[in-house]
Amino acid sequence: MLHALLQSAPWWAWIGFHLLIFIMLAMDLGVFNRKIHAPSAKEAAAWSAVWIGLALLFNGVVWYAMGFQRGAEWFTGYILEKSLSVDNLFVFVMLFGAFQVEMRNQHRILYWGILGALIMRAVMILAGTALLNRFEWMMYVFGAFLVYTGIHMFVAEDKQSDPTNNRLVRFFKRILPFDTSGGHEHFTVKRDGKLFFTPMLLVLLVVEGTDLVFAVDSIPAVLAVTRDPFIVYTSNIFAILGLRSLYFLLAKMMDRFHRLKTGLAVILTFVGVKMCIANWYHIPILFSLLFIAAVLAGCIVTSLAWPEEHPEEP
Repeated sequence: MLHALLQSAPWWAWIGFHLLIFIMLAMDLGVFNRKIHAPSAKEAAAWSAVWIGLALLFNGVVWYAMGFQRGAEWFTGYILEKSLSVDNLFVFVMLFGAFQVEMRNQHRILYWGILGALIMRAVMILAGTALLNRFEWMMYVFGAFLVYTGIHMFVAEDKQSDPTNNRLVRFFKRILPFDTSGGHEHFTVKRDGKLFFTPMLLVLLVVEGTDLVFAVDSIPAVLAVTRDPFIVYTSNIFAILGLRSLYFLLAKMMDRFHRLKTGLAVILTFVGVKMCIANWYHIPILFSLLFIAAVLAGCIVTSLAWPEEHPEEP
């Protein structure tokens, strides 16, 4: 495993990347967001611009150091993961609304949720690349799974379930001592000398579980673009890191992008087919990038041009 990682990029590149991420996260929570507050649209836009700018700068370094092919793969993986992560935002909006989490407390939950997601993604990416390199036939399994997921996403109807009563929530309530009146300020609270967990931890656990489900789709999709561990890992991490700021920027207008799910279904199906036919026909990375960008742009334009009609309540 270590040999494969060092073949992908030298040790100093791996260490430098993690130092950059550590410094940015420390500045984010330890300096700029020490106080619990609800980020304004201006603040969210500024941090979104910072993360996107850093991602593009890093992509430029990859392009310069590793060449056009790796640079294009990195950018395609970043755009793909970013677009699939937006689907997470719809779930977060519904989740926080169901648990009645105030905007000022959502910031901290998403911060720790994204830290947990980084660890899970790292493990899944390393496992996925190792599987593909060791068992070539796994490429068809991943590809078929993506095609199935894309088609299912396209034809499935949106059902508004109650996130406060799903299986994951009921499981954690059974195994952990919860104080449902503990609020969302802290993860734990003491009652009569006993330690209890609060709804804030419950929401965090559901956020982590949700991200794990989405990662099962998104990581194989990025592996369809490239199997290079460094490219897959760094593009995935950069896409996730800007997700929290993007959430606060778009949370109040997520319903305007109602056609995005259709676009994501098309993209997942496309990358699944690409994975399945790779041994017979190689789709150029530039075509993949243009196709994904065109689908996303089309979904955004059509969503804004033809807003979703909501039936009037009697």
